[in-house]
Amino acid sequence: MKKLFQLSVLTLLISCNSGTKNDADSAQILEPTISKHLERLASDDFLGRKPFTKGETLTVNYLKDEFSKLGLLPGNGDSFFQEVPMVEITGTPSQNMVISSKKGIFNLKALKDFVAVTNKAVNEVSLNNSELVFAGYGIVAPEYGWNDYEGIDWKGKTAVVLVNDPGFQSGDSTLFKGNEMTYYGRWTYKYEEAARQGAAGVIIIHDTEPASYGWNVVESGWSGSKLTIESDLPLVDVESWISSESAAKIFNVSAMKGTDYKTLARTKGFKPVELGVKTSVKITNRIKKDVSKNVVAIIPGTDQKDEYIIYSGHWDHFGIGKAIDGDSIYNGSVDNASGTAGLLAIAEAFKKSKPTKRSIVFIAVTAEEQGLLGSAYYSAYPIFDPKKTVANINIDALDSPGKMKDLTITGFGQSEMDEYAEDAATKQNRYIIPDPEAEKGYFFRSDHFNFAKIGIPALYASGSYEGFNISIADIKKHNDNYRIHKYHQPSDEFDAATTELSGLQLDFQLFYNVGLRLANETYFPKWYNGSEFKAARNK
Repeated sequence: MKKLFQLSVLTLLISCNSGTKNDADSAQILEPTISKHLERLASDDFLGRKPFTKGETLTVNYLKDEFSKLGLLPGNGDSFFQEVPMVEITGTPSQNMVISSKKGIFNLKALKDFVAVTNKAVNEVSLNNSELVFAGYGIVAPEYGWNDYEGIDWKGKTAVVLVNDPGFQSGDSTLFKGNEMTYYGRWTYKYEEAARQGAAGVIIIHDTEPASYGWNVVESGWSGSKLTIESDLPLVDVESWISSESAAKIFNVSAMKGTDYKTLARTKGFKPVELGVKTSVKITNRIKKDVSKNVVAIIPGTDQKDEYIIYSGHWDHFGIGKAIDGDSIYNGSVDNASGTAGLLAIAEAFKKSKPTKRSIVFIAVTAEEQGLLGSAYYSAYPIFDPKKTVANINIDALDSPGKMKDLTITGFGQSEMDEYAEDAATKQNRYIIPDPEAEKGYFFRSDHFNFAKIGIPALYASGSYEGFNISIADIKKHNDNYRIHKYHQPSDEFDAATTELSGLQLDFQLFYNVGLRLANETYFPKWYNGSEFKAARNK
C-alpha cells in the first residue's frame, strides 16, 4: 500500500498545473436518467443485445437516438457508427487429440480433456504430428529479461504453456509483479505471442487457481460459435486448453518425466524444452461474416478540441440462449446495461455544464463478451489520434447496493489516473483501494485494456468493498450472490422495485468529475515506471 501514501503528493503536483474548473461549474448525474436508460436497455424488448441480431439493431439505434437528442454530434465523421467487421466461426474439433511418443499413443477427449478453437477464417485447420515444446509461461518480456521462446525454430511446432505468469504464488514480489497478474499472464497474450514466434499451435495447461476459474468455464467458453475480427496479425492454427490431469499424462511420457515443470518455468533463464511428444487434432469450421457497430458520439471542445477524453462501455450481452428456470433472454442489466446507461447519464451532465476545452467522446463498443472485440477494433483503427487521446474512463458492470465508501481501482498502480481518481473520491468523502483480487487479472478483462494497449492511460473502477451504511460482509454477500446467481445468466435483470441506484449515481458522478477535470487542463496523465503499457505511450 506504499503507493497510496505517495498519491497525495503526486496529486498535488498535478493539481498545480491542472487549470481545473471549480466544482461549481460541474453538473449532477441524475438517478432518473440512469433508471430510465437502464430499465430500457435491460428490457426483454432488446433481446439480450447480442451482436448480429435484431437486438443489436435496436440497441445501437437507441443509443444513436439518445445521444442525438442530448445534442451530441456523430463521432465518426458524419456517422454515429464505427462498423466492426467480424467473423463468426463455429468450429467442430475432432473428438480426440492424439498424443504420441516413443512410449505409445493415447487420446485426449474433446471437452472432457481438451478444447480447441481457431481464429482463422478457413474451412479447416489441423495439427499433424506437431512437436510439443514446453515454453514455460509463453512469455517474451524484455523489461523483465524474460524469453520463454528463445533458441527454438517454432515453425510447425506447438507450444505448451502455463496460465498466469511467473510471479503468481512465487513468494517473490520482485518476480514480475508478484501475485498480481500482468498482461503476460492472460491467455489471450499466450496465443498472440506464440503466433508472433511462428508456432503452429498453443496448448495452455489449465489450473484453477492461477486461471481464477474452473475447467467448466473453459469447457463452456471454448465451445460453440466464436466471434473474431479479421486482421493482418499473425495467428496460430490451433488455440487449445488441456486439463491439468491431461498435462500430467503428457509430461509422464515426455523427456521431462519427473520434472517439476511449474518450478522450472519460473526459474530465471528458463529455456524451452522439446518434449519428444507429438500431437494431432483437426478443427472443421462453419464461417459467417457480418458487420457489427460501435456507437460513437462527441461533444467538441473549444480551444483544445483536437485532444480527447474517451468514455467507454460495452453495449452487448449474450442475446437469447439456453433457458434457465424458464427464461432464455440474457438481459445483462448489470453487465452492461449499467455502464451503457452511465454513458448517457454522463453525456447529459456534460451537456448541462459549461463547454470544456478538450473534446469529450463516448464510445459504446460491441462484442466485449466475445473477447473485447469492439474495443480491439477501435484500437487497431482509432478514430481519434491515440497520441492526442488524454485518457480513457471505462464503465463495466456496476452493481453496488448503495453508496460506497471505497473506490476500488482495477489496475491500481498502472498510471497517474489513480491520482485523479483519488482526488475525486476524497471530495466525495471516499477512499481508494487496489483491486483485492489483482491476481485474477481483471484489468485485462474489460475494454479499457485495449485503450491501454495503444498507450492511453485508463481508469476502471467502482465502489465494491464497503458501503457508507452497508458492512463489508454484506457487500461481499451481495457481490457473491451476483457472481453465483446472475453473472452471464438470464437472471441478470432490472427490477425497478429492488434495484438501488444511489451507488451507481455516486460512481458516475466521480467518473464525470474526473473527465471534467481532464477536459479543462493541459496535462496528459502518464503511465508509471514498470507499467507494461508505458512503452506504447512513448512511441
